Amino acid sequence: MHTILVTGGAGFIGSNFVRWALGRPEANCKLVVLDKLTYAGNLENLAGLEETYPDHYFFVRGDICDGDTVAELFEKHAPNAVLNFAAESHVDRSILDPMEFVRTNVLGTATLLAAARRHWPEESWDRARFLQISTDEVYGSLPEDRPDIKFTEDTPLAPHSPYSASKASADLLTQAYHDTYGFPTLITRCSNNYGPYQFPEKLIPLVIRNAMNDESVPVYGDGKNVRDWLYVSDHCTALWDVLSTGEPGSVYNIGGDRELRNIDLIRMLLDILDKPHSLIEFVNDRPGHDRRYAIDAGKLKSELGWEPSSDFREKLAETVNWYREHTEWLERVISGEYLATYDRIYRRGWKE
Repeated sequence: MHTILVTGGAGFIGSNFVRWALGRPEANCKLVVLDKLTYAGNLENLAGLEETYPDHYFFVRGDICDGDTVAELFEKHAPNAVLNFAAESHVDRSILDPMEFVRTNVLGTATLLAAARRHWPEESWDRARFLQISTDEVYGSLPEDRPDIKFTEDTPLAPHSPYSASKASADLLTQAYHDTYGFPTLITRCSNNYGPYQFPEKLIPLVIRNAMNDESVPVYGDGKNVRDWLYVSDHCTALWDVLSTGEPGSVYNIGGDRELRNIDLIRMLLDILDKPHSLIEFVNDRPGHDRRYAIDAGKLKSELGWEPSSDFREKLAETVNWYREHTEWLERVISGEYLATYDRIYRRGWKE
């Protein structure tokens, strides 16, 4: 049985991965979930797993920057793999408080790498893996008028926000552990995810919540920024493939092959919700807003045989229905701090 340390496992993508992996008996793994339970980490995302999988699921509340906590987990559970989902991930918040992003995303990754190297004897490295989950945002922005150009693993890193800069820094540190020590690291860079359990500061759940409450839907700038959308379960299958058969030292891009302008996606969501487009409210654009992201996942497809299997419109409708059916969850995860940040970003605006 594999024992995997999953950091940030109570967040959106992390909790979806935990549920996905535990639901696949052939995976035969024990998952030790470490999460600080900040505003975006929610134990409700993992509800029922302890009872359903008592021998395969263990939760620990803790900070990846806390070396003692991390070391204790390695000593107690002896994981032979790490999936590092733990991160501050909201660009807007990184503009307001960049130091928290540097602490969690850079120092936290450094703490995990050091602990894994210390606890894994070198002779076991062929059976161990450290997977750093990153983002396409580390590549910067693509031109709108060149749809033929997409991010590849060889695209130079050119981050434009404190968030993406902190993730790029963590990626470089992870790669350095492989290049310097031969440590068995892997890096994945994904496009925008969507699906259940996503914190409502992100675009899709924000639009759904506001529209369901007949509140205005804020849209940055002209709304023509382009993103590539990936259903979260497709992301999970890709991560498992990389963890299982990826070549150590490699980077793999994960994309959904679905580029959309933000404004077109928002209109699509309003149509699914049967809400008027008049709810759309254009607001001041945020500083350093990248114009277009697009992922070329050809390496992952050709080397590991992965393909996204989800139909975008079908999964988007399912996502809307999930939030409709979980309005209590949606409202419970929203705190006064969330509302204050929302007001600062969308109502008062970045021009102040």
